[in-house]
Amino acid sequence: MSFNKKFDQHGAWRREFALRLKLLAQWMKSHDLLDAAVEERLHRLESQVRSDKVMVAFVAEFSRGKSELINAIFFAGYGRRIMPASAGRTTMCPTELGYDADVLPCLRLLPIETRLQSQALMEWRATPEKWTQIELDVNDPAQLAKALEKVAEVRHVSKDDAKALGFWSDEHLDDNPMVGADGSIEVPKWRHALINIAHPLLKQGLVILDTPGLNAIGAEPELTVSLIPQAHAVVFILAADTGVTKSDLAIWREHLITGPEESISRLVVLNKIDTLWDTLSSPEQVQSQIDRQRATSAEVLKLPESQVIAVSAQKGLVAKVTGNQELLQASCLPELELALSEGVMGQRQRILRSAVASGIAELHVQAGRAIHIRKRDLAEQMDELRGLRGKNSSVIQHMRTRIEQEQLEFDASGARIHAVRSVHLKQLREVLNLLSTPTLKAELAELTVSLKQPGIKLGLKKAYGKTFLRLIEAVQKAQMLNSDIQVMLTASFKQLNAEFGFSLQAPKEPDLMAYKVELEQIERSHLQYLGIRNLLKLSQPDFSERLVRALGTRLRVVYESAMGEVELWNKSAASQLDAQLRERRRNFGRRIEAIERIQSAASGLDERIGEISAQETALDALDDKLTELTSHLASAPLEPPLQTDPPEATPGKSMRAGA
Repeated sequence: MSFNKKFDQHGAWRREFALRLKLLAQWMKSHDLLDAAVEERLHRLESQVRSDKVMVAFVAEFSRGKSELINAIFFAGYGRRIMPASAGRTTMCPTELGYDADVLPCLRLLPIETRLQSQALMEWRATPEKWTQIELDVNDPAQLAKALEKVAEVRHVSKDDAKALGFWSDEHLDDNPMVGADGSIEVPKWRHALINIAHPLLKQGLVILDTPGLNAIGAEPELTVSLIPQAHAVVFILAADTGVTKSDLAIWREHLITGPEESISRLVVLNKIDTLWDTLSSPEQVQSQIDRQRATSAEVLKLPESQVIAVSAQKGLVAKVTGNQELLQASCLPELELALSEGVMGQRQRILRSAVASGIAELHVQAGRAIHIRKRDLAEQMDELRGLRGKNSSVIQHMRTRIEQEQLEFDASGARIHAVRSVHLKQLREVLNLLSTPTLKAELAELTVSLKQPGIKLGLKKAYGKTFLRLIEAVQKAQMLNSDIQVMLTASFKQLNAEFGFSLQAPKEPDLMAYKVELEQIERSHLQYLGIRNLLKLSQPDFSERLVRALGTRLRVVYESAMGEVELWNKSAASQLDAQLRERRRNFGRRIEAIERIQSAASGLDERIGEISAQETALDALDDKLTELTSHLASAPLEPPLQTDPPEATPGKSMRAGA
């Protein structure tokens, strides 16, 4: 199955899951099972599935056929090239293709001069007025292709300006761009491009990152330390006739591989195998050359040979446009699409499915607990009422007095329950403070000072090491505090259960060690960036400040996610206590009402026993329905039948390459 078909199915599953989740929320609300914690978990599950993004980064040196490969895999349905892909350098600036329903189809371009300022790329995204915007007509392939040619625009500047912008290095002359006859240097006109179009795959959450060559990647910290490391898959493109060149190897070592776990999500494409097709050589001889290049490339890059795929993007695009199946098979493009679908999409689906299953299980437990409380209260009422059969009015009055006394004692116990809340919140504030934005800024302060020091910063790796050591220690401390809170909650809930007949259960504490692993991955990607090659860049104050800002942006995402987990944990504990307090107060009211009815009518006792019996039956049915709905949600087919696009998306249909 091609990547496009697999992604179509993933999108259909996400839409169906979100719909089922919405229906479950409505059903739970109608049966008063939707407390604050359950509602928050439902919202998170829906948001997690609806907003799930899959980023595939295409990385290569210039003239490796990267843009043509993107055209062949994703845009062949247009019947022509969409991304500029001609001889020489085409994509000059990093380009992201995605879809935002709140933004009109457009191309947004950030001027290259913004590199002279210290703001990180993420900060520039928040100021759309600084970008040049060009509207796109998705129904006109020619206009679309013409507009996207702007990502290849260049400027000619002096050597000093090129150096200030990060495109000239006196230390690495071989990596510098060509110098014109007038002494000017060719640099990209734009720093970053964002393309927003309603392509079916982009609408379903695919994000394509098209990056330029080594020189441009090294000049943009956010690419190396944020965008590329966060991509779910990286497709690294080489030329089949040259194999791994010196500059290819520099990109691979410095920007793509920082640890063994990253290599799993890396695919290497030996592009342009058609340059090896030779009428003077037999098909076997040609295939032997291709196999040899694959084996050599895999050995140099230290990858399994199965992760190196030889293709012809240009012939694959031509084959899809002309409907030539024989040429398509010869291009080997379907083999790459299969690797993407089984690797990227298969892994992404498994991760999302696992996270969703865990969330649904917690949801079932939380909602089921409310039903259990109601069942227990009804059972207590039933025992009380059955014990009144054949009793005289004085016994019934005594029962009423006893219930009222219990209610008074329960109301007076509010201070005890408030004390539990206060201790919990006090400990929780310490955890939230460790994960707060001000704390993160303070932790980065020492690193910022090191980066701002003038000249070559030889001690920078040590400063990074100290910073990340503190960050990781803070997460570990937060985890230890969480464990202390969990012990306190378990003991307090046990005591309240014994004293008031509650059925409180401390919710599972969040596992912050996953964020520790993420911090370690970020540290590795940054340390990789601090090699000898970048020492000169790091001596530039503006560049160093951009680097630490990019780091801060990525770390904030980690900290906010960790804080969200802790807050949900707190809400689960507090909502559980609130729900049981509310149910207990209702129970007192129902018990007194039952006694009043029995006192006022001889038949009241049997009627009330009958009502409770009916309510117990209804609660059993409610419990069964909850189990059925959550099980149905958890077992939603991962690969539902492909859905056709609605009529208004007809232009998008023509874009579906390989489907």
